[in-house]
Amino acid sequence: MTAPFEAYAALICDLDGVVYRGQAAVPHAVEALSTQRRPVLYATNNAARTPDVVAAHLRELGLAVEASDVVNSSQAAAWLLARHQPPGAAVLAVGGPGVGVALREAGFQVVERIGTERVDAVVQGYGPTVTASDLAEAAYGVQGGALWVATNLDSTLPTDRGVAPGGGSLVDAVVNAVGRRPDLVAGKPETPIYELCADRLALPPQQVLAIGDRLETDIAGANSLGMDSLVVLTGVDDLSAIIGAPAALRPTHVARDLSCLMLPEAAAECVRLTDEVKRQWAAVDRASDPEAHLRRLDVDGLLRTVTSAE
Repeated sequence: MTAPFEAYAALICDLDGVVYRGQAAVPHAVEALSTQRRPVLYATNNAARTPDVVAAHLRELGLAVEASDVVNSSQAAAWLLARHQPPGAAVLAVGGPGVGVALREAGFQVVERIGTERVDAVVQGYGPTVTASDLAEAAYGVQGGALWVATNLDSTLPTDRGVAPGGGSLVDAVVNAVGRRPDLVAGKPETPIYELCADRLALPPQQVLAIGDRLETDIAGANSLGMDSLVVLTGVDDLSAIIGAPAALRPTHVARDLSCLMLPEAAAECVRLTDEVKRQWAAVDRASDPEAHLRRLDVDGLLRTVTSAE
């Protein structure tokens, strides 16, 4: 049997829930990614941390990673903005350090507070120290006619203390003030962050595999771009969510963890699990009452059967 991932020329890997949880590595992730002979990029919706900081964290976990191997939603926002604004345009940066760094690297003039002059664009991302004054500046810029780019619209941010408001919640605060949504969004589930990764890899999306743990962001974004995807059960979405997912959120492959990238037995298990999920999707699609069908399904038993098969 051909391993399910041999045809892909490169990988784009989400971070939280796939490679690490908080400061600790997810089991098998570091070993599996370290064995790859093809390029691996790490794509994250986290707009606050710079690629240097993310790469340092990954090196602490044991991965040989440089800052150029990390793509965050701030970089995707700057890349997207460059399609609409010329170099040197004045851009209000709202969010953590990653936002301003990405904009400066893309050649924009970064401002942190609007004076008497109009700014050309507002790029808004998450930052733990964002204040009401910062959000007010964003609102003033948008009301003044600036192009509004959000790094991502994640409404929540999981932390070691619970769930906190995410970048999307901060964007919503500005929406409430200005009465409209952002003009452009860069992070998953929108496609620009994946487009930037494919551009950096110099590969068409069809030759790249996107790996994630969230259907509504990682998988939805890949599907929208025509990129194959792998969802792992080490993060947010479990097997019940995957089986119950609508067509737009269904991944190409399903695996327990990233060991499927390095161990033949884990790759074979991935094939069995994916085939079973596809059978369940077909059953859900045929069911007159899909929700009742899902409630009757013994997902834990199904997973045990698939993963214990020889």
